[in-house]
This record gives sequence, C-alpha cells and structure tokens, in this order.
Amino acid sequence: MDPLSVTKMLSDEYTVKILTATFKMPRSANYLSVKFNIPIAACYRRIRELEKMRLIHISEKILTPRGKRVSLYQSNLKSAHLTFENGKLKALLELSGHQDGEEVAIWNAIQN
Repeated sequence: MDPLSVTKMLSDEYTVKILTATFKMPRSANYLSVKFNIPIAACYRRIRELEKMRLIHISEKILTPRGKRVSLYQSNLKSAHLTFENGKLKALLELSGHQDGEEVAIWNAIQN
C-alpha cells in the first residue's frame, strides 16, 4: 500500500462516507448508496478498492426477504495518520483485525 494511494483514497468523499458508516455497524452497499446518495456503481467500486487495501471487509452475508444474498461490510480502519516529514510522505494505518481483536500498523514512505 503506497502512501499516495492511501492519501487519495482517504480524501475521497464517498470513501469517507463508507468508512464512517461502517465503523460501528456493518452496512450493505445498497444502504450506503441510498443513505449517502452514492451511485451504486461508484459505491461498489469504492468498496472493492477498500477491500483490496484491507480497510473494509465482509462481516456477514444475509438473506433478504426476497431471497437475495447481500453482503454487509464493516470498516477495519481504527485510525489513519498521514504526515510529511523530512521530505517523506508517511501513512500510518491502524487496522482492527476482525479475528481476536488483532491490530496491524502499516508504515509506508516515499522519498524524493
């Protein structure tokens, strides 16, 4: 995960809404789309990007009354710190592991 990608992702309005909404409670893509007025395709695109970066995960799959299986997503991001020090961009992400409360810190840096 490079810091520029993290910075870009965390400064995106839709991404922030998705991460905030899924912090305490798992939510479906449809809920996020309707609640925050995010086009459904854009919502799924952000979710896929967040999954690749391990910032969100599927916490469960439910069956709707109409018989459709729906994934509920929950944020893994506990905190994010972006800094620029001595010509280096650093990103510190603290992730809440979804297994036994595991926490992972990831540091990345770019030099000029």
